[in-house]
Amino acid sequence: MFTIKPASTADIPALMSLRTEAETWLRAKGSDQWSDREAGARAIAKWHSAIDEGRTWLITDAEDRTLGTVSRGPVDRDFWTEADAPESALYLYKLMVSRSSAGLGIGSLALDWAGRIAALEGRRWVRIDCWRTARGLQDYYEALGFSHVRTEAPGHRRSGWLGQRPASLVLNQESLQPLVSPLPVGVSSSGRKLPNHN
Repeated sequence: MFTIKPASTADIPALMSLRTEAETWLRAKGSDQWSDREAGARAIAKWHSAIDEGRTWLITDAEDRTLGTVSRGPVDRDFWTEADAPESALYLYKLMVSRSSAGLGIGSLALDWAGRIAALEGRRWVRIDCWRTARGLQDYYEALGFSHVRTEAPGHRRSGWLGQRPASLVLNQESLQPLVSPLPVGVSSSGRKLPNHN
């Protein structure tokens, strides 16, 4: 069983380990994504803020070991415009799964969970932005129901491949526990939604 629960500041070392592992793995594959260690340090600082604001979650197993993380955040105005109806979507960031847990479908479950949160908040879409050169990652998201909206390329950013999928899309219906009760709009999860996979 996999569980998604709110992260606390005590989880920062686990989040740092996930990020460092991802950086090392990407570099070994020849990717320049997250290759700037200073950028990684800035990302850790952002995690502190996201945790304080209740926007970061851990994905854990039955033994409470951290297998991954996902965050939500505000619309990124470098990429999404008023024409995109930004309030119609939930924006996901920093979806990471440990290499030892790759292939277990954890990312797909996390995306289903995010879709349910978006739907509860009355949002139509779950949206992401990817590194522009990360074709493999883009293919991964497209295989999980995301459609490529467009690619933006502001000079100060390396991401900008924009994708979205309907909040109503659930690929692992049999593996998600039913909701106990609806969540208030804007609260986003508080650990009530517990996706699991047998």
